[in-house]
Amino acid sequence: MTAVDDISGRPDRRAVISVVRRLRSPEGQSDPLPLWKELRAMGDVVPAPWGGYFVTGFDACNQVLRGRDWLAPDIAWQERQPDPERWHSPATREMSHALSRLNAPEHTCQRRGLGNLFDRTTLDAMRPDVEGHVGRLCDVLDERLRTTGEADLATVVSERLPVETVGHWLGIPAEHHDHILDFTHRQVFAQELLPTGKDLRTSAAATMEMRSFFTDLIRRRRASPGADVVSEWIRHWDARYPDDRAAADRGLYHLVMFITIASLETTATLLSNMVWLLLRDRTRWDWLRRHPEHIDDALDETLRYDPPIHLNSRIAAADTVLAGVPVAKDTMVHVLYGAANHDPRRNEDPHTFDVLRKGGHLTFGGGAHYCLGAALARLEARTLLSHLLKRFPDLALATGPVYAPRMVFRRVTSLKVTT
Repeated sequence: MTAVDDISGRPDRRAVISVVRRLRSPEGQSDPLPLWKELRAMGDVVPAPWGGYFVTGFDACNQVLRGRDWLAPDIAWQERQPDPERWHSPATREMSHALSRLNAPEHTCQRRGLGNLFDRTTLDAMRPDVEGHVGRLCDVLDERLRTTGEADLATVVSERLPVETVGHWLGIPAEHHDHILDFTHRQVFAQELLPTGKDLRTSAAATMEMRSFFTDLIRRRRASPGADVVSEWIRHWDARYPDDRAAADRGLYHLVMFITIASLETTATLLSNMVWLLLRDRTRWDWLRRHPEHIDDALDETLRYDPPIHLNSRIAAADTVLAGVPVAKDTMVHVLYGAANHDPRRNEDPHTFDVLRKGGHLTFGGGAHYCLGAALARLEARTLLSHLLKRFPDLALATGPVYAPRMVFRRVTSLKVTT
């Protein structure tokens, strides 16, 4: 019997628990690659100790993300679960009305109303503003480096760029950006794989702040509409619910809230990871400065190598078989992005960071729930990296990244750089 197999051939429960615990530890956050490898060695579909499954193989994960037989864990599913503290908590219920937790036909209707949110025309219009945000943040970074010798890229640049970008686009004044970041960092704990009672209470308090902020934002925009995006959404939802202002406001709240907070932590982590991985081996940074035409390749390899989200969850819509494993209706499966992206059957030599790989990754998801802000995240990352390579040719690491102790949504809390 191996370390991970019991006599029946199923992975040992203790081995799975050990990997999950280590993924949340500082060591696991800093280097999750060996842990993804351990999970893949247990199989493409690994029983979770508390029920459900981890999905580790690229093809199996792709099937779940794109298949119509796999659903988001919506309110209807949550009502059938025996854990009211988890599934009935205010923070969990709040996010369950957001696009990422809706299924057809409600999800289809809302996505249709949004259209192609970040299409070429929208991105072209946003590009000068993103360039301006990046330029100002690089000025701040330059000043910190000149006056103190080092700077925290994560807090000075990576966290600021997404909130300034989406805040400007939605017409949210800059004085509110710190508040938005603060409640976003606290609200996300309810979306952990196994949130504690403390996690849920922290998230519940943040949820109340979040609801108050965005409800007031919509109220003020109603009182003084303009040509901005939120005003356009107000007109759309009012036309959809001409006789029910309360329904329109609920839809508007969940939309504006989700678009805002979903644009922040994942993009910030991508930006920090990108710089960390390129500076960790200085030859990569120097090579990319000479070959800026490969910036998009570097971005995609960052997304593959170290995704900002460890996992996403889906529910079996009916009894099915996944990678040879029977999965009953209503069973939850956890798609492990990092394990899938490092599947050697899809990406040869997966633990090597290779800008010219042209490999495949699932980091933005797939199917109906493909990441709504993928194109915007790419624009921000591409713009930032272009500026950093030009303005800071001698940029170097002072210390490696520090991560928040989470299992699902990764967050780089610090990344010190110097010149």
